[in-house]
Amino acid sequence: MNTLPQQLANGLLLGSMYGLIAIGYTMVYGIVQLINFAHGEIFMTGAFGALTVYFYILPDGTSMALAVPLMLLGGALVAILIAVGAERFAYRPLRGAPRLAPLITAIGLSLALQEVVRNFYPGADRARAFPGLDATHEIGSVTIKDADIFLILAAVICMAALAFFVRRSRTGRAMQATAQDPDTAQLMGIDTNRIIVIAFAIGGFFAAVAAVAYGLKYGNVDYRMGFLMGLKAFTAAVLGGIGNIYGAMLGGIVLGIAETLASAYIDEIPGMQQLGGQSWANVWAFCLLILVLLFRPQGLLGERVADRA
Repeated sequence: MNTLPQQLANGLLLGSMYGLIAIGYTMVYGIVQLINFAHGEIFMTGAFGALTVYFYILPDGTSMALAVPLMLLGGALVAILIAVGAERFAYRPLRGAPRLAPLITAIGLSLALQEVVRNFYPGADRARAFPGLDATHEIGSVTIKDADIFLILAAVICMAALAFFVRRSRTGRAMQATAQDPDTAQLMGIDTNRIIVIAFAIGGFFAAVAAVAYGLKYGNVDYRMGFLMGLKAFTAAVLGGIGNIYGAMLGGIVLGIAETLASAYIDEIPGMQQLGGQSWANVWAFCLLILVLLFRPQGLLGERVADRA
């Protein structure tokens, strides 16, 4: 029990990262009913965009206080461009097609982005070192790094800004209307194509923030990082109630805490000594998803709604 506060803090941090990525899934699904399985790779390209700024644009010796905002800007620019490009050239032509067509396209785009980065980014076929924020701070029995502080502040600021944008801005209200009924919204004068592009762009930005936080925290990135993180983030979106932006963050935090506690403590239960540790963390994460889908298939904050015709 002495390690419980530290494990809860680790779970909160991991869950915040999942939640930031999950928002991209849930916003796109809420508006166009599309599961963008390439979103994990958009997260990955955001990390390599930030890495490019640090190693190839900024001069040697640049302080991290200046480098981190510029890396975030570079990563966000790359992720947003790829997200918007995917919407325009891969998904928009298939908007009236059967749902299986854009789903397969998303999987193909995911693989294509991985291969492009692996083959054309220098050294991307192995883990690339990422500048870290390794200074540590003690808060009671909890140890956190500067990278952890960046992550939690970024998650709080991004969620607060998104909530204000969706609830208070004209574009945010147009997004709610488009999510509710795109045909009626279009008849009322809303440019639904523009709204969908904005949803993809916001998702790309949040993925880039998570990617920079990931690199700063773990100290390396690679071209495969988007697959598992994207899958976990999608799990978080479903867990919280896909289509609900607050549910995405809540699902991420629940998933992160559950995964951390299970990997830390499950092997202390008699008869389950072989089922603990980090190697089983992914198993328990998906077990949690299965339980939620069995007993509350709409997710923690989701509502039962009829499928759109």
